Amino acid sequence: MIGVSNRKFNNIPALVIVEAGKETEPMPVVLYHHGFTSAKEHNLPLAYLLAEKGFRVVLPDSEYHGEREREISAVKKQISFWDIVMQNVHETKEIYNILQDEKLLADDRFGIAGTSMGGITTAATLTQYPWIKAAAVLMGSPKITTYAKTLVTSFKRMGDLPVTDEMITYLFESLNQYDLSKHMEKLNNRPLLFWHGETDSVVPFDHSYTFYEKARELYDNKENIQFLNQQNQGHKVSRYAIIETVKWFSQKL
Repeated sequence: MIGVSNRKFNNIPALVIVEAGKETEPMPVVLYHHGFTSAKEHNLPLAYLLAEKGFRVVLPDSEYHGEREREISAVKKQISFWDIVMQNVHETKEIYNILQDEKLLADDRFGIAGTSMGGITTAATLTQYPWIKAAAVLMGSPKITTYAKTLVTSFKRMGDLPVTDEMITYLFESLNQYDLSKHMEKLNNRPLLFWHGETDSVVPFDHSYTFYEKARELYDNKENIQFLNQQNQGHKVSRYAIIETVKWFSQKL
């Protein structure tokens, strides 16, 4: 039987999914970040399947999402997108440290994955934390500076942005150190899976695919980096993607 518990890692609300009776045992961990305007509960099907394979799965709520939702405008949430991603990156380390302190992480086997904004978060964390052992990016962009420029251009078309050009320039400069496409050496042969629908209209398919083609050249073991695409699939994670993600961590973590 699989159990679901609600807990906080410091001030970070999360669901922890693990086989019942093993809540206090050290286990390999997969941390899964949800997408923009989503919440931790939306990834329970994938978490259940991972828990069946012997993982402890942690589903945190991002800032302004789920239990952390606040009365802010849609525009405020939109322009906070990159702040949320950066906070996710920092909170990944918080959660990892707590799991270590509580002796809940087996043999330092810590993996990370995410959907859309969560996939973007996943790619960014790989530039910062060498202790991440395996990762999966589902319809996210590892080219975060390029994607940020795309979003800014899109917002400008819709109307005036409530930020200055100086703030935008600072954002692009700040993202550089988290941009996996600019720091591919940080991958260091770690297992990395991409899944992306070919007709995704939210996060460009070519961001992840062109990155994969270039990153693959750096891998000694080509089986440690994989790209799965689906025709006629938009910005929605398919059952196929879920099943393949579970297989990936079962094999690589």
